[in-house]
Amino acid sequence: MKSFHLARAAAVALIGVAVTGMAAHAEIKNYEFQLVQPTVKAGADRIVTVRLVDKASGKAVPDAVIFSTRLDMAPDGMQEMATKVTPMPGTEPGTYRFKATFGMAGRWQLSLGAKVQGETGAVENKLVVTAEQ
Repeated sequence: MKSFHLARAAAVALIGVAVTGMAAHAEIKNYEFQLVQPTVKAGADRIVTVRLVDKASGKAVPDAVIFSTRLDMAPDGMQEMATKVTPMPGTEPGTYRFKATFGMAGRWQLSLGAKVQGETGAVENKLVVTAEQ
């Protein structure tokens, strides 16, 4: 009888640990990309830096896997005016850098999709970068 109670207590403890572990993970909606600098100079080979942030803690999130990038002029009604985006190494944990050509001054939309390790789903954000002359 005593071993039955011990086994039952162990099972309850394991369930409690599992539930607590699941609660420790943030929901994917609690993450967002933020521009480090909202403006760049128009021209070739410009660098855009973003930070992936856990909104609950305010901390930068390193080691996300960026699986989708697009840069176009959708905010100015020219979504067909897209340019190539090349990932670059980040300079600090939780920052992600991209090189692109901003062919003209105006508002450019950087669309990003990423997987955060240990989370289900994807972070998807659209950020507006202003290219100036």
